[in-house]
Amino acid sequence: MSTITAGSSDQTFFGHPRGLVICFATELWERFSYYGMRALLIFYLTQHFLFTDQQAFLIYGAYTAMVYVMPVVGGILADRYLGARKAVCFGAILLVIGHFGMAFEGPATVEGSERSNFYLQIFYLSLALIITGVGFLKANISTIVGSLYEEGDPRRDSGFTIFYMGINIGAFASSLLCGWLGQTYGWSYGFGLAGIGMLFGLVVFLRGQDLLEGHAEPPDSKKLSEAIFAGLSREKLIYLGSIVGVLVVWQLVQHQQLVGNLLMGSGGIMLAAILGYAFFKCTPVERDRMLTASALIVFSVIFWALFEQAGSSLNLFADRIVDRSFLGWEIPASMFQSLNAFFIFLLAPLFSILWIRLSTRGIEPSTPVKFSLAILQVGLGFLVLVFGISTFGDGGKPGMIWLVLIYLLHTTGELCLSPVGLSMITKLSVGRVVGMMMGVWFLASAAANYIASLIATLTSAKTIDGVVLDQAAATANVLAVYTNVGWLAVGVAVFLLLISPLLRKGMHGIH
Repeated sequence: MSTITAGSSDQTFFGHPRGLVICFATELWERFSYYGMRALLIFYLTQHFLFTDQQAFLIYGAYTAMVYVMPVVGGILADRYLGARKAVCFGAILLVIGHFGMAFEGPATVEGSERSNFYLQIFYLSLALIITGVGFLKANISTIVGSLYEEGDPRRDSGFTIFYMGINIGAFASSLLCGWLGQTYGWSYGFGLAGIGMLFGLVVFLRGQDLLEGHAEPPDSKKLSEAIFAGLSREKLIYLGSIVGVLVVWQLVQHQQLVGNLLMGSGGIMLAAILGYAFFKCTPVERDRMLTASALIVFSVIFWALFEQAGSSLNLFADRIVDRSFLGWEIPASMFQSLNAFFIFLLAPLFSILWIRLSTRGIEPSTPVKFSLAILQVGLGFLVLVFGISTFGDGGKPGMIWLVLIYLLHTTGELCLSPVGLSMITKLSVGRVVGMMMGVWFLASAAANYIASLIATLTSAKTIDGVVLDQAAATANVLAVYTNVGWLAVGVAVFLLLISPLLRKGMHGIH
C-alpha cells in the first residue's frame, strides 16, 4: 500500500483507489444530514407544527417514499447526460439548501392554534429540496465508487464494504447528535447541525474531485454543452428542469394521497410490463427467473413496510410510552434511531462470515429462505416488544430494553434481506432489462415506505396541541396494531418458507 503524496498516479487509500476516500467522506456526511433530519422529523411535525399523528405519519410517508423514487430519475439523468460527478455536486448543493431551510423553523403557531402557513411552506419546500438532492446524489455516489475499479478487480467488494461503513457511521452519529440537540435545545439546532454536516460533505467532494482521476465524467461533454433552447446548453436546461421538479415535489409532499395513487399506479404498470416481457420476450429459464425476482420484490415490500415504522410510529412509541431514564438523564427518543446503524456496524461482519462458512459447507440458505428469515424477524421484533410492554403491568413506564430488542431483531432481519436484495436483482434479471428491474426494486421500496405510513396511522393517538389525551387507550391501541402486524409477518414468513423450494427451482441454479 502506498501513501498519498502529490503527483503520483499510483497512490492508494488503504490499498484502494484514492477516490474512495472522497466518496466515503461525502456519503458519510450526506447520510449524517439525512438520518439526523429523519430522526427529528416526526417530532417536528407533531410537537412543533402540531399535526395530528395521522397527518404527521402521512407526510412522513410521502417524504420517505419520494426519497426512494427520485434516485431512479437522478440515475437516468447522470447516465445519459450529466455524469455521476456533476450529478453528485448538484444534488449536494440542493441538500445543503434544503437542510438549512429546515433549520428556519419560525413560530410553531400563529393566533392560538392556527399554523403559520408561511413557515409551513418553507418546511415543505425544504423537504422537496432534500428529496431532489438525494435523488441526484444517492445513486450516483455509489456509481462513482464502482467506476474506480476495473472489471474483475478483486478489491471492488472490499471497497464497497468500506464505503457502506461510512453510511453507517454517518447514520449512527447523526441520530445521536442531531436528535439530542433538536429535542434538548431546539429544532433549529438539530436541523442546523444536519445542514452543517451536508455542507462538510459538499466541501469534501468539491475539494477532492482531482482524486477521482477522471472517473464519472459526462458520457458526451460536447452534447452536454450544446445549446438547444434559448441559447441555453443541455446541462443548464437539466438544472432548470430539476428546479421545476423541486416545485412539483413541493406540491406532491402536501398531497400525500396523490403520492400514494401515483406509486400504486406506476407499480401496477411496471408489474404488467415485467409480466408481459417475461411471457413474450424471454426464454422459459429467463421467464422463471424474472417471475421469481418479481415475487421476491413483492415480499420485500412487506418487510420494509414493517421495518420502516422506526422513524414514525416507533419513534412516537419511544417518546410517549418507554421509560428513557439512564443514570438520572432522560434520553431523547430520537436518539434511539442510532440503534439500527450501531447493530449493523456490529453484526454485518459476523453475518458475512456466517454466510461464507455455511456456503463452504453447502448449507447456506437460499435467497428465498433468507427473505423468509428477514420477515420472520421483523415480525418477532414487534411481538417481543408487545410481550415486554404487556407483562410490565400498571404503575409506570416499561424499560428501554424492549425497544433495544425490537431494533436488534429488525436489524438482523435487515441483514438477511437488504444485502442480498440488489444482488438478487442483478443475478435473476435478464441483462436487457436489468436497469428496469433495478427501478422496480427502488419503486417497491418507495411503495413500502408509503404503506408503512398507512400502517403507522393505525397507531395514531388522539392529541390536542401535541399532548396525548388518553395515554392508556393510546398504548393499548398501538400494542394491538403491533400484535396484528407481528403475527401477520410471521404468517407471511412461514408461507414464503413453504414455497421457497418452488422459488429456488425458478432460479435455475442461481443461489
